[in-house]
Amino acid sequence: MPAFVPLRRLTTLACLSAVVAMPTMAWAQTYPSKAIRLVVPFTPGGTTDILARAIGQELGKAWNVSVVVENVPGAGGSIGADRVAKATPDGYTLLMGHIGTLAVNPSLYPKLPYNPVKDFAPVAWVANVPNVLVLHPGTKANSMKEFVAFAKSNPGRLNYGSGGNGSAANLATEYLKMRTNISLVHIPYRGTAPAVTDLVAGQTQVLFTGVPAVIGQIRNGQLKAVAVSGKQRVEALPDIPTVNEALGMKDFEADQWYGVVAPAGTPTEIVAKLNEGINAALNGAELKRRLSAEGAVANPTTPAAFGRYIASEIERWKPVITSGRVKVD
Repeated sequence: MPAFVPLRRLTTLACLSAVVAMPTMAWAQTYPSKAIRLVVPFTPGGTTDILARAIGQELGKAWNVSVVVENVPGAGGSIGADRVAKATPDGYTLLMGHIGTLAVNPSLYPKLPYNPVKDFAPVAWVANVPNVLVLHPGTKANSMKEFVAFAKSNPGRLNYGSGGNGSAANLATEYLKMRTNISLVHIPYRGTAPAVTDLVAGQTQVLFTGVPAVIGQIRNGQLKAVAVSGKQRVEALPDIPTVNEALGMKDFEADQWYGVVAPAGTPTEIVAKLNEGINAALNGAELKRRLSAEGAVANPTTPAAFGRYIASEIERWKPVITSGRVKVD
């Protein structure tokens, strides 16, 4: 028989539970009541920084609070991410994470100081930024199919640049190599900007990077684009086919993606309010226009869906890092 619990004790326990829950509920109802810190784990000027400032501006206007973007670069984004993972879980310290900090770093850094799944509460999937494969105009290929054919018949002759070992461009190109069985030589740079500069100058021949970084050079004819990495064409480059279209594939996808996470333990009511606010900004006409012009695609969804996506991406990039023998600097 189940143990008998006096009615008076049950009432007392219920009251205690209500008392414990009340501060959290009240806290969530008044949130936000002070400035929010949104950490960008990279230097200013990159896509992560641009998206963080755009989201911060929209949240600030909607909630009448300051959203302070703080750049904390280093170790492929790990320093800034670790700082947020160890912050007080009150909704006032957030991370603008991306494919590297949340999906690639666990396989890239043997002693990563944080766990992307256990140490963060997913808040909002902000956007996907398709990569675009661009070639120096002197490269003997004018389409994706011609590029793959040339690379196969000339193994090791083409050099590809990236923003560094373990960068999104490095991983996207290694994934392309794995899927098409081509041979390219990796030339890592300390950032995307110098990689683009050397490609335009002809020091390298190939770059597979985010659309915003090279769209200007594509439009003025300094670089030729042959394919984009997503499942759909990019609105900013409507004439450029996807890798799937160009090569007859069905499941190639190597987009960069970005999203906001909070320290694990952040109250679900606060996470829900942040998600609602960020999604409202992403659905607004102004932010949609800004993202589209840069080749980014807004991706509003639930915290749970974003969490599942992070977990699936961690598993997807493990074999790419292994097969490409990708090592950090």
